[in-house]
This record gives sequence, C-alpha cells and structure tokens, in this order.
Amino acid sequence: MVNRLIIAAAGSGKTTYLVRQAMQQSDSVLITTYTIANELEIRKKFVELNGCVPHNVTIQTWYSFLLQHGVRPFQGVVLDDKINGMILVNEKSGKKYNGKYGPVYYAEEDYRNFYFTDGMKMYSDKIAKFVCRCEKETKGRVSQRISRIYPKIYIDEIQDLAGYDLDIIKSMLQADCDVTMVGDPRQVTYHTHNEAKYKKYADGKIEEFIRSECKKIDCIIDKETLNDSYRNNQSICSYSSQLYEEYGETGTKQFEVTGHDGVYLVRPNDVDAYLEEFKPIQLREKRTVKVNDGYSAINMGESKGLTYDRVLIYPTGTMKNWMKDHSKKLQPKTRSQFYVAITRARYSVGIVFDYDEKTNIEGVEKYQ
Repeated sequence: MVNRLIIAAAGSGKTTYLVRQAMQQSDSVLITTYTIANELEIRKKFVELNGCVPHNVTIQTWYSFLLQHGVRPFQGVVLDDKINGMILVNEKSGKKYNGKYGPVYYAEEDYRNFYFTDGMKMYSDKIAKFVCRCEKETKGRVSQRISRIYPKIYIDEIQDLAGYDLDIIKSMLQADCDVTMVGDPRQVTYHTHNEAKYKKYADGKIEEFIRSECKKIDCIIDKETLNDSYRNNQSICSYSSQLYEEYGETGTKQFEVTGHDGVYLVRPNDVDAYLEEFKPIQLREKRTVKVNDGYSAINMGESKGLTYDRVLIYPTGTMKNWMKDHSKKLQPKTRSQFYVAITRARYSVGIVFDYDEKTNIEGVEKYQ
C-alpha cells in the first residue's frame, strides 16, 4: 500500500498527471473529484491522450462515489427506507424551525429529518457523515469493500474536501489500496459542505490534516512532482507565489516571449486603452464590480481551472492593501481568489491600481 499527497501548483498539469498514472494501471482504478466540471475535464483528457476511457477506469464525482459505495450498500445498518438520491444544498440542512435566536435543526437521532427531505432524498452536506456512521457501525467494512473494488484510487481537487470527508479519507488511507491525492491548497474556492468538524483544517490545510490526524498512517507528501507551471511564465509564478510563501516559489515550463509579459499595474484611466491594446479577460470579485462591458468579464472564483493569454484584475481594497504591504493579511477566501485570478494568465496580468511615481511593488511593472 502506497499513499501519496501531491501538492500541485496552478497550471502544473495535474489532470494530465492523473490520467497518465491511471493509464499505466492494470488493476481497477477510481478517479474521483468534487465538481462535475472537473469530472468532464478528466474524461476529455483521457480521450485526448488515449482515445477513450480505459475499461478498468471509473470516473465519478465525490458525491456520486459516496452514494454508490458508501451509502447504498450499507444503508440498512441505519434505516430500512428506500433512499431516492441526493439533493444539493448550499447551507446547513435539516432545519426544524426558526427560533428566537436563530434556526433550530433536527438532531441526528431523528434520522429521517436529519439526513433526508420528505421525499427521502439525502442532503448533500450529510452524505459524508452518513457514510462515516456506516463505517463505524460495520467496523470498517465500507472502506474495506471500496479497497477490494478499487486497488488504485486517485482523488483530485483534494483541497475541496472538508469535515466528515476527511474521516473517509483517513479510513481509505488505512485500507488495502493505494490512494493518491492531488490538489492545490491555494485554490480553495469550493467546499463539499461547511461542517464544523475539522474546522481547523479548512481553507486548504490538507497537509496539516495528514500530518496531524493521520500521523500513524504511511503517506508520502510530495511538493516537487507538480511544482512547475506549464501555463504561467516565471514572472507570474513568482508574483503569485508571494501570496503563499509557505509553499515556496513555483517554477515554470512556459518560456514563450510575446513582448508584453509579466505583471503590470494599470491606472483606472488607462483601463480602456489597455483593454484595446491587449484584449485581456477581465476578472472581478463579483458582478457588481464595474468593468468595461465591451470586453469579456468573469468572476475570479468562476475562473478556476480556466486559462487565458492575458487577464486584467479588478482587485478588492484588501487585495490592494496586501500589494502595498504584505504584512496586511488577507482572509483565506480573498487570498485564494487573488491567487486564482493571477494564475489564469499565460503571458500577462494587468492589475487595476492607481499608482504614482513613488509606487514600487516587487515583481510588478507599470503600464505606460
């Protein structure tokens, strides 16, 4: 059994890496990831590299995997009712009523209302907890069964898993299978749910979880294999690395020179001219941020996984404060959004910033 956590930099080709690793296996392989979009990207990469998804490879979203292999085979240890699928929720589920001091929720003992809608659809934020309950009641048979079906398991976007998901990961690391986890803790833009359990490991602290909660389990932590970007040039890699100095500086495999390369400050009055000259994609925190409607724009969080030749970022006030003084701490979500925005570009990153002749930011040039 060989377990591995790979910390992957933005643009390092982790999807290609996972697919190539899976193609080398003769055993049954599971690749699971949080989002449907990423599941589709993995399938596309198999078609690109292999012409098809091999017969021994199964690709599933995390929720689909848990429902098929954690819930349905073992639901009888908790209830006798038929489960009619899942309902996706974006806030805490199982509300009983609104009390004087806030919402009151059903207790787990009332399993029908705690885990399910009236139509017996399981709330998405409760699936992992249900699987953990099945694992406990059956003394580990959930993870044992999964390891017999899939001797090789690859978990993509590991940074998006949270709460009871991490207990499932811990069980799988102890099972008789090889588990490879890949992700970028700097790109936490989603969470499977907002469970209070393991809150201290939220915001991408998967390495800390492995070191602290799984210290008796063999697991290699690899920060080298996927630490070079095939997307960003070195100037972009170096500047984005300043946001997460704890991970060191990302290298590059992208050496193309276009004549406008690197990171630039763009005065608000120069935005239209910059857009006209370089045609970047505009990246903003949210739709209410004013941009030039004559050019394409997308929210920073929604740009995760995408690649553009050039971007123009409309930073928040706290992002600007950090740019001027790195001792100004950014909230985890803001830091991740800024990192994602910067690392979307191959060649150039423009940042809307009202600078003067005294402004001097390391690693950043001035436009005009």
